[in-house]
Amino acid sequence: MDWKYLLTSYEGRINRAKFWACVGVIFVGAVIAMILDNILGTTFNQMPYGFIYVIYSLAMLYSVFAVYAKRWHDRGKSGWWSLIILVPFIGAIWFLVECGILEGARGANQYGRDPLA
Repeated sequence: MDWKYLLTSYEGRINRAKFWACVGVIFVGAVIAMILDNILGTTFNQMPYGFIYVIYSLAMLYSVFAVYAKRWHDRGKSGWWSLIILVPFIGAIWFLVECGILEGARGANQYGRDPLA
């Protein structure tokens, strides 16, 4: 998979390493946005975040769900499984185990070739 399509396409599969790398990059971006909010004084009341963080978060929603969908594809499931996060408590644990811990399906599947092959 080409890196330029990693955050912009819902097609294909990614392995755990690329998933965690994307999560890390997105998290670091959020921290930087919060730091900028605090330096520039654009925070909401006494909150640690502000306008820059909100704009960054909204801009990254598409990319976040693209990464989630590709990871679910690697597990042999539809990207719609990302909605499991909406189930209180259990959904977040299920998502973390499925996408962050378990390895993907070996060999090609309906979503593409094995990213580790």
